[in-house]
Amino acid sequence: MATSSKTNRPPVPALFKVALAPVQAFFRLEASSGILLALCAVAALAWANSPWSASYATVFDAPLRLEVVGHGGHFTFRELINDGLMTLFFFLVGMEIKRELSSGELRTFSRALLPLIAALGGMVVPALLYLAFTRGTPAQGGWAIPMATDIAFAIGCLTLVKARVGHGLVVFLTALAIFDDIGGILVIALFYGTGLHVEWLAVGAGLVAVLWGLNRFYVRNGLVYALVGVALWYAMHHGGIHATLSGVVLGLCIPARPSRPGREVLEELAAYVQGLVSQPDDESARGAQLLHIEEALEDIEPPLNRFVHLWHGYVAYGIVPLFALANSGVDVSGMSPADLLKPLPLGIIVGLFVGKQVGIFLFTWAAVKAGVSPLPAGGSLGQLHGVAVVAGIGFTVALFVGGLAFAGQPALLAEAKLGILTGSLVSAVVGYVLLRYVARPAQAALQAPP
Repeated sequence: MATSSKTNRPPVPALFKVALAPVQAFFRLEASSGILLALCAVAALAWANSPWSASYATVFDAPLRLEVVGHGGHFTFRELINDGLMTLFFFLVGMEIKRELSSGELRTFSRALLPLIAALGGMVVPALLYLAFTRGTPAQGGWAIPMATDIAFAIGCLTLVKARVGHGLVVFLTALAIFDDIGGILVIALFYGTGLHVEWLAVGAGLVAVLWGLNRFYVRNGLVYALVGVALWYAMHHGGIHATLSGVVLGLCIPARPSRPGREVLEELAAYVQGLVSQPDDESARGAQLLHIEEALEDIEPPLNRFVHLWHGYVAYGIVPLFALANSGVDVSGMSPADLLKPLPLGIIVGLFVGKQVGIFLFTWAAVKAGVSPLPAGGSLGQLHGVAVVAGIGFTVALFVGGLAFAGQPALLAEAKLGILTGSLVSAVVGYVLLRYVARPAQAALQAPP
């Protein structure tokens, strides 16, 4: 009697199972990436304020050199993370934006309108509040810092209260954060460059045309996109636009639709498999048969879905936590609570905690009252307020913008990081409390007037 392949496998040691089970359970959590991000931020703070604080600077300010065909550059480990690896983060952001626009929650104007209006409020009001505190000071250049919502942290926070928050509000916050990302990308491109160089921008434009052609002719080979993407990064770096934005452009150029209709492929496969069933079993041809089925199924899956699946784990559980570890280490040993009242950190805290909730809530409420769009399904007025507070968690992109705004100004950058961490923490705690203990489910949902 034949035994299955399962019984032929060697048994997994019990100790290995016990050790691995908690890890597997953690990564199955929806909030796992946000939790890991928080742990890395806490670890960076602890490291930077420990007896081994000197090693924190030693590790992330370590000089590195990369040389290719006689040409090279000097950079630090932190710059490699911020300017190099974070390009993959923005690549994933670009693909997520394209997926939502082509087949997700933003595919129609009516679906996208309410989160777009909310995102505008959540960007404009925090920036204005920040400028109210910092206008006329050296810190006013960081006005874009409190504009961003960290989607990993924010969705992770909602996951902790998912029994109290309807799916419609989770989708609303996700779409809002995506529009925040788009706004942040535009701000970085327009206001945080290093001086434009037309000749390199022309090279970049040519490479974007190449990427458009690859998309148009449905090229699926990841290596081809990677080579053009690296060249675009180099061109944008020398062109005066922050090079990480090449990742967004690359992500937007990945094909988002299947090459053939799914039903057509499945009907062909059904006929092919039926033909195999009616023939004698031929083990020598099995490899070719499986390859044919696999290639047919690839026609259903768009390259964008494949690339998102490939890179999401590396970005969410590797690159972004590493970015948090490299950029959250603020030495607070010489600081006091009074330092939070300085214009720069106070402007960020007020921008994130007050500006975000006021801007998002009021703009959304006004749009619903004006009949522009209904409130997300299953949402109440209190839940909307709680979600608006959670949107004040501005971590990854806020730290990134802070690094650009105060490059070469370590004292201001430390104050900005302190404000970002404090404002994000207050928003997370207050938002959680509101959604968990205060906000009521959707009986009193805000409705548009007839």
